[in-house]
Amino acid sequence: MPDCSPADFALNRAPQEARIVVAMSGGVDSSVVAALAARSGAEVIGVTLQLYDHGAAVKRSGSCCAGQDIYDAKTVCDRLGIAHYVLDYESRFRSGVIDRFADEYALGRTPVPCSLCNQGVKFTDLITFARELGADCLATGHYVRRTIGGNGGLQLWRGRDPARDQSYFLYGTTHDQLDFLRFPLGDMPKAQVRALAAEAGLAVAEKPDSQDICFVPDGDYAALVKRLRPETAAPGEIVDLSGRVLGHHPGVVHFTVGQRRGIELGGQAEPLYVMRIEPAARRLVVGPRRALAVASARVDQINWLGEAQRGVQAKVRSLARPVAAHWDGEWLHFAAEEYGVAPGQSAVFYEGDRVLGGGTIVATEPAALADAA
Repeated sequence: MPDCSPADFALNRAPQEARIVVAMSGGVDSSVVAALAARSGAEVIGVTLQLYDHGAAVKRSGSCCAGQDIYDAKTVCDRLGIAHYVLDYESRFRSGVIDRFADEYALGRTPVPCSLCNQGVKFTDLITFARELGADCLATGHYVRRTIGGNGGLQLWRGRDPARDQSYFLYGTTHDQLDFLRFPLGDMPKAQVRALAAEAGLAVAEKPDSQDICFVPDGDYAALVKRLRPETAAPGEIVDLSGRVLGHHPGVVHFTVGQRRGIELGGQAEPLYVMRIEPAARRLVVGPRRALAVASARVDQINWLGEAQRGVQAKVRSLARPVAAHWDGEWLHFAAEEYGVAPGQSAVFYEGDRVLGGGTIVATEPAALADAA
């Protein structure tokens, strides 16, 4: 494993005088960060958050921040000879992420729980704890880059490996948080990270990656939402864009905007997709794929990490590529029709690989309306 210099963590003190707190989920990424930090010569403290503890999560591989993962993080810390703390943030995670996730589905929106988690317990609360420990920085295993711009200001950039980039989930990071955070893996591909873990003798070197919705043990998010918000499981009508009833659905919790699967309607001339969800009326509005085309999206709760700009590249889904768009201060106008844009999702603004900021989509304007105007 290569030596890790103070520059890799951008510490303001000599390594032997520095203290680094590492957020450890029990996965390979954060474990390698801890190993790199330990090689720097600084005092290193691993901190794991217990965020939930479903019985199945203890044994399920690919989870995060529960049962087996806490044990794995401790095993890595013992191997590295560093201290390890476990913080019970379950109630904070429940109110700040799980309840909000269920609330968003109950309102017919499509939430991004990873963004909620990073903006809350993983950064806000954990940074506070790290500072209380007298740490010089908090290091995480996120695949993003923290750089210094030409004017000397800190910037957040996409991870070097596009397949691993996690910047979409970190747009809510504040300037003050960015000053304290370090992301040592931002320039690495996953294969290199696993090789470093094996070289360091870490038992998690081949551990599977965590799932996107880590707090849903079996992947059935609908069951979780139904338990927390039973009204979302009430059956209702499926109507077309003119309001004509086409059939019935088993509950709005099973659907998101742009979804085709699960719409059980026979005798239709072409496939139908969810256009919008009207939870108060327990109604799904469906239409052909071409009707999903969106010209603009209204974005709220903006967090700017860079200078506010009119011409941006925008990413409206975690797996989508950034597309050219114009920001007018309220609406994001796409240069070409965009599909699969849903209220509740994040819209993240880029300038090349640099993250300018982002916010939450609260409304969309169909391309058909824009063309008619």
